[in-house]
Amino acid sequence: MAKKEENKDLLENPEVIAEKVEGVEHWIENNPKIVFGVVGALLLVVGGYFGFRYYVGTQEEVAQKEMFQAVYYFEADSLNLALKGDGNNLGFEQIIDDFGMTDAANLANFYAGAICLKQGKYQLAIYYFEDFDSDDILIQPRAYSLMGDAYMELKDYESASKYYSKASNYKPNKFFTPTYLMKEALAYEKLNQNDKAKQAYQRIIDEFWDSSEYQNARKYKARLDSNS
Repeated sequence: MAKKEENKDLLENPEVIAEKVEGVEHWIENNPKIVFGVVGALLLVVGGYFGFRYYVGTQEEVAQKEMFQAVYYFEADSLNLALKGDGNNLGFEQIIDDFGMTDAANLANFYAGAICLKQGKYQLAIYYFEDFDSDDILIQPRAYSLMGDAYMELKDYESASKYYSKASNYKPNKFFTPTYLMKEALAYEKLNQNDKAKQAYQRIIDEFWDSSEYQNARKYKARLDSNS
């Protein structure tokens, strides 16, 4: 009850408020080092945050400019130049090393993974794809699928089926999901998990009947049905 009365006085009595304020001011006068230390620390935190944001922003701008030539080389199928650079322009490897906190470096991981996959460096491709992350409806499942391809080449069919499944279940669409499902089914067949393979084929038949994979899905499922 006494506590409630004290709170009421604090809220309603100007003299009580004045006494509290005077007490705080007196404490500040007697402890200037603590006050300035706390204020200084807060300024450092706030300044550091905005300074970091500015730094990352400028790094992003530079990295995006550096990416332009590397992407050009990639699209021209000049894979070594895209990955390593040409002496004047950075390649994806150096962009990843120099601008690691940027979106450009994140995307460079995808390109580097795709290049290593084409060059038969499957474990290195997986390494780059593992460092790539996106919420894009097309590129993230594509990365999962390419990881599955790398594992297939390494004859690690268990891991391949895992990543093909991730690809086929990531924001499904009629353009690419049927392809991922076909790959997933093949990985399951390699594992002699025919029931799971048939489920993948059946999903194409049920959900993507207007896709180019529909007829093959029916044919391959019928083959598995006849062998069971």
